[in-house]
Amino acid sequence: MPEYIRTTSDNPDFQHLTSELDDELCRIYNTKKEDYEEYNRITGLPTVVVAYENGVAIACGCFKQFDAGRIELKRMYVKPEFRGKGIASVMVAELENWAKQLGYGTAILETGIGQPEAIALYRKLGYNDIPHFGEFPEESRSVCLGKKI
Repeated sequence: MPEYIRTTSDNPDFQHLTSELDDELCRIYNTKKEDYEEYNRITGLPTVVVAYENGVAIACGCFKQFDAGRIELKRMYVKPEFRGKGIASVMVAELENWAKQLGYGTAILETGIGQPEAIALYRKLGYNDIPHFGEFPEESRSVCLGKKI
């Protein structure tokens, strides 16, 4: 059973996992890291969760304040060999619970059409389509989802 640790974006395991995430996104969307680096860079964020199994970092996620009542889930990643075991669902629940403890009532996120497994997971967890927001308001590859937490 993985252990889920609250940490910050300075955590080297979080930085390593998000680098792997960026590599995977580049493969999926045939892009370069530099293309989206300014949107994907997370620094100074105190709301990061890293999952560990036997001392090895296997998954991560975080959230940032979007506005007074909403947080945005960011940088969700599970190493491929650990997928399909419910780790991402627990990660989302941990992030939502933390956000609730901080007084937020809604979680939103942006993912891409090239990630059907992620979209299916979020919908299974109660997320519904919302209007596009953020850096890619007209981006046809984006799927924006949200839910009350």
